[in-house]
Amino acid sequence: MTVRDPKDIAEPVAPERRNFLKGAAAGGVVAAATAQVAQAVVSPAQAQTPAVQPWWPSRWGPDDQAGASNHITPAKVLEAAKWIRDGKIHPIGRMSESAMPKFGDRAFTLRIPGNPTGGPFGANKLIYNDEFLATEIGQTGTQFDGLAHIGLQVGRDGDTNDMVYYNGIRGAALGGANGVKKLGIENVKPIFTRGHLVDVMAHRGAMMDAGQEVTMADVRGALARQNMNENDVQPGDAVFFHTGWSSLWMRNNERYASGEPGPGLEVARWLIEKQIVVMGGDSWGVECVPNPDRNLAFPVHAELLTKNGIFIHENLQFDSLLADRKYQFVYVFAPVPIKGATGSPGGPIAIT
Repeated sequence: MTVRDPKDIAEPVAPERRNFLKGAAAGGVVAAATAQVAQAVVSPAQAQTPAVQPWWPSRWGPDDQAGASNHITPAKVLEAAKWIRDGKIHPIGRMSESAMPKFGDRAFTLRIPGNPTGGPFGANKLIYNDEFLATEIGQTGTQFDGLAHIGLQVGRDGDTNDMVYYNGIRGAALGGANGVKKLGIENVKPIFTRGHLVDVMAHRGAMMDAGQEVTMADVRGALARQNMNENDVQPGDAVFFHTGWSSLWMRNNERYASGEPGPGLEVARWLIEKQIVVMGGDSWGVECVPNPDRNLAFPVHAELLTKNGIFIHENLQFDSLLADRKYQFVYVFAPVPIKGATGSPGGPIAIT
């Protein structure tokens, strides 16, 4: 099949992205969640099964705020380091700029105050420039979703005591005008682990379209094409998906932001069983939007982040890795430790 050029594809009429959330609420997802959640204590093993409610306490204990980054132990780092063969560094993040596609009403505005910002100082007439950045710093551009980013309303709408996040933390204990009081990005441990790239676009033969779901058949087919298999993915690893959607970045932003292809709940549950640390991909949410079940809003986010403490790395690009046919590598990312932030910007890298 011929890979389509995004410039040649007619742009569909798409709803504003916030409508995905509104539609799901209208469809009764909140009521369904309410019916499922009970207050009985379950074992950590049970808490990791998506079908079992509640999803807390975490496998790492009732006080944990680090989530799946707990997998990154000295032993895991040493094991991952063995996969560095040629020492080549592949940047997999994107450049952040005001013109990039952004979710909903989010903004990215950079200003250099003054020209220069300060000076001259001293006999050598030193001058300097600063920057002023106004943005949702952890939720624009290449972004790493933290555990305070996504929760579920399990009772009355608007009641923060009935808003539940990772490890059973209630919204009433989380919220704060100057940053979240729990589950802030500063709790996430730096990540150095083995990464696996699943090239679903190559398996399918063309860029996937918005609303198309990456299934386990896609995953297995792509892995087989890459001479890999499911057993390659071990606890604490990171798994990334290439759908081709990234080819729209800065070329057709409106279409890029109107929806996306990506993993559905079938793949999410496989990733949970594999006990990965991070799922990432070449789209803005790294899940199928709109979801095949129109009553659900971003269910993969809820399963991974909220219920299992697995992080999501969004708006990545894999051009360099794909050009070199490198599907296994070391993934390195240290979230910017902004106290109380719900996510992090940064420059993730893959080392082969």
